[in-house]
This record gives sequence, structure tokens and C-alpha cells, in this order.
Amino acid sequence: MAQKPSIPKGTRDFNPEDVAKRNYIFNTIKSQFEIFGFQPIETPSFENSDTLMGKYGEEGDRLIFKILNSGDFLNKVNQELYASKDSNKITSSISEKALRYDLTVPFARYVVQHQNEIDFPFKRYQIQPVWRADRPQKGRFREFYQCDADVVGSNSLWQEVEFVQLYDAVFTALGLKGVIIKINNRKILSGIAEVIGAQDKLIDFTVALDKLDKIGEEKVKTEMLEKGIPQSGIDKLQPLFSLEGDFGSQIKELKSILNTSEEGEKGIEELEFINQGVETLGLKTAKLQLDVTLARGLNYYTGAIFEVSAPEGVNMGSIGGGGRYDDLTGIFGLKDMSGVGISFGLDRIALVLEELNLFPETISNTVKVLFINFGDAEAMASMKAVKQLRAHGIPAELFPDNKKTIKQFNYANKRNIPYVVLLGESEMNANTFTLKNMITGDQDSLSFDAMLNVLK
Repeated sequence: MAQKPSIPKGTRDFNPEDVAKRNYIFNTIKSQFEIFGFQPIETPSFENSDTLMGKYGEEGDRLIFKILNSGDFLNKVNQELYASKDSNKITSSISEKALRYDLTVPFARYVVQHQNEIDFPFKRYQIQPVWRADRPQKGRFREFYQCDADVVGSNSLWQEVEFVQLYDAVFTALGLKGVIIKINNRKILSGIAEVIGAQDKLIDFTVALDKLDKIGEEKVKTEMLEKGIPQSGIDKLQPLFSLEGDFGSQIKELKSILNTSEEGEKGIEELEFINQGVETLGLKTAKLQLDVTLARGLNYYTGAIFEVSAPEGVNMGSIGGGGRYDDLTGIFGLKDMSGVGISFGLDRIALVLEELNLFPETISNTVKVLFINFGDAEAMASMKAVKQLRAHGIPAELFPDNKKTIKQFNYANKRNIPYVVLLGESEMNANTFTLKNMITGDQDSLSFDAMLNVLK
């Protein structure tokens, strides 16, 4: 007996209704990207390994899917290296390419490679799948789409203000109210590390701090101790773990903590500018909230850091995030190219919209009218009408087989097709169409033009 086929963990099949819902989100986000002046690009699904490795921190590097070289790759490995059985060292000899982990690093590579063709500042958006060798769980997959918008070639903090506005516009258009846009600044994290005497352990410090919501205060402190951060420094962090209040009161507390750090004070100034701009312009449905424990654990952020949380009461991780990465293109040889960008977590957004029942009811109605098949002569007359309706932009189709009428009606119901046309011998003789509304049950005998007006 043949083994039942399956798909890898962390991946999914999507039925027509799922795809329709995803396309609804894609189209909503895409329309807002373009309203805000962003241009589309696409990059390959896989990159050279050296493009990706070392850009996401130690934890991120472990989650990158490597692609084995073609041919007899093991035969080309140095025998001494092969005998060592050190997978980390062998990997570079047998794998020269990897699936992209996100869209930001490939974008930085794109900017450097095409810098002579780009007009700066360059505003791009990109909607493509990414892959991560993560442990699958609710809202976390190994293959998923990201929807990114970035600006490179501008140091202006007005870009951060605009990205907050963009988040608000997208979630307002999706009908998702109460979204929290969390913000922090990498310079503040650097300042805190400086104050507690952990400048040389900034990455270890931020990776641990970023886990606060997941593992709690005590386990974060334990991890910091294990990474060599002194207890005296961790004690100085205590006010951060309980920092509360509005944006202004948290900034005031931060100023007292970071008054000896020039870097930290610069981060505070940047946050104040962004907050003032957002407050003046206003937000429709989202809320901007300062979160000084937000780190996102990635090496390339240098300024503002964003993370978006679903509305209160929805059990879901972040549904978006991003930040400023002033020196990212420098990794590929292009210095002094400032960038800032945000990402939308499409799959998690879909789960949130599903849970809150926010998808439009008509989203999966791909066909508006189905013609019942009564035989070849009637089918030919129906196909002529179907062709005319399609020419007017009406999605229409003929049931392909001359089956019992009840089976054809059941098919229309299962596919949520709102209208059915009965074109039998009597209708053909009278040059009319019997149009049945599958929702109300009403039906009328109409001319083609009258039927077209109803369907429009």
C-alpha cells in the first residue's frame, strides 16, 4: 500500500478560500504601500550563503535553511575535515547557498548591486516568502510571507514617523482596531549596556532582554548572568523591568537612568522626535507605545526598533516589526547608506483577522454566476452568454456536465456562487434567461441586458 503523502512540518497547503483571504491582505497592504510612494521589487528565493550568514546574530544564523551543493558534494570535502565530523565547519564546504531568512538583507544586497541604477532615497516594497528552520507552533511557520517596505538613502527621522502612519493606515484598512505599535531605540539599549558595564556584551544583553515577554524577568536575569553580565549591572536594570506609564513618563525615567550615556541620550532625542511627529499627525486606530525592553535580537538595527502587537485579547505574537539599520549596506561594501524599514507578518495577520471575524463575507466569491447544464444545445447557448458576461467583467461559468439539476445547485451552494442561470429550451425559444438569486431564492425571467444589469 502506498504511503500517504505529507508536507514538511511548518509548511501548509492553502485551499481556494485561504488563498482568497491571503490575497485580500496582500492587496490591502500593497495598495497602502503604493499610496505612500513605495515601488515593488523582487529578489531570488535563495542567496549565496555569505550574503545571509552573520547578519542575524548567532540565533538567527542557526535558523537559516542551507541548500546542499549539486553533484557529489561529499566527495569534494577535505578528508581531514570530513573525519572531524564538525557540522559547522563541513557546512561551508557542502553548501554555498541558502534560502532567504528575511527580505531586508537581500534588499541591502540588491541596493549595493544596483546602486548605479537607483534614485535615492529609494522607497521599495517587497511581498515574497521567506524560510526559517524554527520550531513550528501557532503563528510560527517555517515557510511564510513577509510584506516589507523600506527607505534607503535618507537619515531623516520623518521616515520613522511615516512608517508609524503606514502601519496605522494598513491596519485601519483591514478593520483591525486596537493594534499596539511598540517602539524602542537601539541607542538606548547601547546606553543601558554602557551604564551597567556590559558594552562588550551588547548582543548577549539584547538577545536576553528581547525574551522578557516569553520567559519572564527571572529567566532573563539568569541568562544574562550566564553570558557574563555582572550581578551589579543586572541590579541597575531593575527599574526597566517595571517601567510603566505613558510615553512621556517613561522617557523621563529613561533620562535619569541614562544621564551618563551620550549614546543613550541621543536615542531618547530620536524617540521624542518620532513621538511628537506621530502625536501631531494623529493615528486612526493604532496606538504608539514605548517599550524599552524591545530589542528584537538582531545585529543590524542601529536606531528605532518597531514591533507590532495584535489587539488585546488576541493570543498572538508580533504581527509586524522593523527598524533603522544605518550600516547594513556597509556589510556589502556600500558605506554611509542609511536605511529604515518595516515588515508585516502576513500569516499571523490572517490568523488574527480570522479569529476576530474581520474578513469580508464575499471574499471567496470568485464566480458570480453559474449556468446550469441541460444538454449540449443548451450548453452552447449558455457558453455564448458566459462569453458575453466575461467580456463585461462578470466572473461566470457553465457547469461542465449534464447532471441532475439538484446536484448542480448544490455545487453552486458549496462554492458560495450567488446567482444561477437556467437556460433551457423554453428560455432559448423566448430569448430570455431565468436568473435565480441563491441567497434569497427569488428568480426572474430576464433579457440578457437586464440580467447583465442585475449581475453588475
